[in-house]
Amino acid sequence: MASSAQSGGTSGGPAVPTVQRGIVKMVLSGCAIIVRGQPRGGPPPERQINLSNIRAGNLARRAAATQPDAKDTPDEPWAFPAREFLRKKLIGKEVCFTIENKTPQGREYGMIYLGKDTNGENIAESLVAEGLATRREGMRANNPEQNRLSECEEQAKAAKKGMWSEGNGSHTIRDLKYTIENPRHFVDSHHQKPVNAIIEHVRDGSVVRALLLPDYYLVTVMLSGIKCPTFRREADGSETPEPFAAEAKFFTESRLLQRDVQIILESCHNQNILGTILHPNGNITELLLKEGFARCVDWSIAVYTRGAEKLRAAERFAKERRLRIWRDYVAPTANLDQKDKQFVAKGRKCKRGLSLSLQVMQVLNADAIVVKLNSGDYKTIHLSSIRPPRLEGENTQDKNKKLRPLYDIPYMFEAREFLRKKLIGKKVNVTVDYIRPASPATETVPAFSERTCATVTIGGINIAEALVSKGLATVIRYRQDDDQRSSHYDELLAAEARAIKNGKGLHSKKEVPIHRVADISGDTQKAKQFLPFLQRAGRSEAVVEYVFSGSRLKLYLPKETCLITFLLAGIECPRGARNLPGLVQEGEPFSEEATLFTKELVLQREVEVEVESMDKAGNFIGWLHIDGANLSVLLVEHSLSKVHFTAERSSYYKSLLSAEEAAKQKKEKVWAHYEEQPVEEVAPVLEEKERSASYKPVFVTEITDDLHFYVQDVETGTQLEKLMENMRNDIASHPPVEGSYAPRRGEFCIAKFVDGEWYRARVEKVESPARVHVFYIDYGNREILPSTRLGTLPPAFSTRVLPAQATEYAFAFIQVPQDEDARTDAVDSVVRDIQNTQCLLNVEHLSAGCPHVTLQFADSKGDVGLGLVKEGLVMVEVRKEKQFQKVITEYLNAQESAKSARLNLWRYGDFRADDADEFGYSR
Repeated sequence: MASSAQSGGTSGGPAVPTVQRGIVKMVLSGCAIIVRGQPRGGPPPERQINLSNIRAGNLARRAAATQPDAKDTPDEPWAFPAREFLRKKLIGKEVCFTIENKTPQGREYGMIYLGKDTNGENIAESLVAEGLATRREGMRANNPEQNRLSECEEQAKAAKKGMWSEGNGSHTIRDLKYTIENPRHFVDSHHQKPVNAIIEHVRDGSVVRALLLPDYYLVTVMLSGIKCPTFRREADGSETPEPFAAEAKFFTESRLLQRDVQIILESCHNQNILGTILHPNGNITELLLKEGFARCVDWSIAVYTRGAEKLRAAERFAKERRLRIWRDYVAPTANLDQKDKQFVAKGRKCKRGLSLSLQVMQVLNADAIVVKLNSGDYKTIHLSSIRPPRLEGENTQDKNKKLRPLYDIPYMFEAREFLRKKLIGKKVNVTVDYIRPASPATETVPAFSERTCATVTIGGINIAEALVSKGLATVIRYRQDDDQRSSHYDELLAAEARAIKNGKGLHSKKEVPIHRVADISGDTQKAKQFLPFLQRAGRSEAVVEYVFSGSRLKLYLPKETCLITFLLAGIECPRGARNLPGLVQEGEPFSEEATLFTKELVLQREVEVEVESMDKAGNFIGWLHIDGANLSVLLVEHSLSKVHFTAERSSYYKSLLSAEEAAKQKKEKVWAHYEEQPVEEVAPVLEEKERSASYKPVFVTEITDDLHFYVQDVETGTQLEKLMENMRNDIASHPPVEGSYAPRRGEFCIAKFVDGEWYRARVEKVESPARVHVFYIDYGNREILPSTRLGTLPPAFSTRVLPAQATEYAFAFIQVPQDEDARTDAVDSVVRDIQNTQCLLNVEHLSAGCPHVTLQFADSKGDVGLGLVKEGLVMVEVRKEKQFQKVITEYLNAQESAKSARLNLWRYGDFRADDADEFGYSR
């Protein structure tokens, strides 16, 4: 738009030109400006004024795109300094001017003065005096104004100013760059540091042309995160403004046009730069939003470095006041306040924005989880505003092949695994953002039920944002007027922009990961091939993919990359309901409870399985362990299963029987109608048995307050010593980072005892990070420690390498006194006699909790329990089994002797009178 004033001949205007006023909008060149009036209800009128009687150099002009042979025109010497002189002096200032001549083409020439009247600075004279313009050639000095210009020029020549200085002025010619070869690299090279610039043109309220200094790049800058109404170009070349487009353009022009600004280059869009323009008086992006001249746009708001929330807040401000483009705005009706669209958790109604702490039970998909409410119900939660990986195109799958989304859709498995490892069994904060209503099916889109969409965080991390940043999900794009979106939508967009830039996951240009997972569920032939391998493997790692019933599961074996159906061994679990041809078979009582118990305990958890055999249908049978616990035993313990006779051959048989015995006594669930068989009926069987006395050497490590004790098998003692030595050497070379371990109940770990040494332990309870209850699995003692004294148990020293060495037992044939002082005396005596000593142990009978045994001193072969009876510290437990009668008689005789001598319990005689029950004793 640069131009130079042409001579209009002698002045033909009135003798006294009319003085007019205006505000300088733009400096076109060293001798031409545009002035505007005051705005009244819209953009003001404007006109171009050319300075009379002087000439300044022409500014550079780019060749017209419609003329292929045209070339760019460079600056003339001193043209840009002249423009800059006027720009810095006049932009935004009030001036007055007189029109001396007007050409037939409508071009106006006149004198311009800074200020409100002609007493102000004469702009033409100032230019000539600085050597930035010359008098027009052939001009005669026949009036005072022309004489003054002549004097100013002579002074500039004498002072060698501007164009009169030595040299040809080539240093004043700019090397303008109209295009950038690699815009992305150009933006990144500035590292989002402010770049000095001059705004040369305003296309609309949010798009400008800027001259970047000091390298003179002329670039188009689009304001990040917003869009103003634009001017729509018609077929005939004319432009039709959208509502408020002209007002928005004037708003930006009046504040930025030809101002010195700083621009933060944030991203690029084709050859256009996305950025934020900073002026000493404010941020134009936020001002446009706040005044209702612009709206936020999702596609570029993510790159706005000053915080997208500021833009959203400014837009809300304009919406609430219905300013300009929001004049017809109607706030969307929140659909979360309806009673039928709320769910209860922790006794409160869940409304929009309310954050609840809930436990994650299942990951359904890469964008949906199932949480357990405080009421015990389950609720499906969808992650707000994200879309999981999906197949693109119609020919990506064989039409005859059944689609398995988890394994066949690229990155679906990685997304599910990310959520599973992060969330399963953990407490998360769920903040409901919106509820998407149910939608019917169409030709291209399936039907969707109502969805509760929320932001899910754990440890302050937004799970949806983490998924998107890893390229494992994409962000949904909404209509501009759709406010039903994530409360952290801008962070999601920013995360996606980072993932795209770094080529993560779905945005990677590498080959997509392929998961070749063999499903051998129900395939007898394949199962037979796998069986020997799985049997030899011992314990194998697995992930529980699905729970069909309490004892029937589907497992994924990562090392073998296969899916199997797995049946729990050793138990008989209630059968669930089944669909048979022509009818539905009802489930057995408590089948649903057993299924729910197994689901809550193991679904999508990492477990260990021992495969023992397989059935005719190709289902594997074996034992499943979760956090060191046997699932079969747990089901029996909770009265949800019975022991099956096939368990007799297993090493877990004793544990199963013990658990079943305890469950029977509770008479709950499957044992609700259990009636204990009369003793007389089993007496004949008992008579056929004989007491077996097979004593083995053990080392007593711990005595409990209820007179139970823990022992180590002497035969495996050297193995334990070697393991402890190797483990401590390993820990010394790779010490655990203090505080890095997060304990979970039932998990095996290492714990630092008071002696400063590390031992294997199991977490029994977590009150807080400062109070963690642990059980030392090789010694039987317990301790409460801070989590800083705990660490992860190295796999090389796990219970798979060497099982826990401390085994719990109780004394057979004795009854521990319930009186606290009396019981303490008995415990102290046992601690004094046998703790940390080697003894001989014989298992007498099994009972709920632990086996009951007799214990002998290693040297004298004296019976420890009998010694307690003789000292009057305990009472005899009378049993009716025939094989124990000889031992019981010996114990009763010793008890009578203690009573006669009035030792300890018997010092006041036989306290077990008929009314002694109220004191806690029974005969």
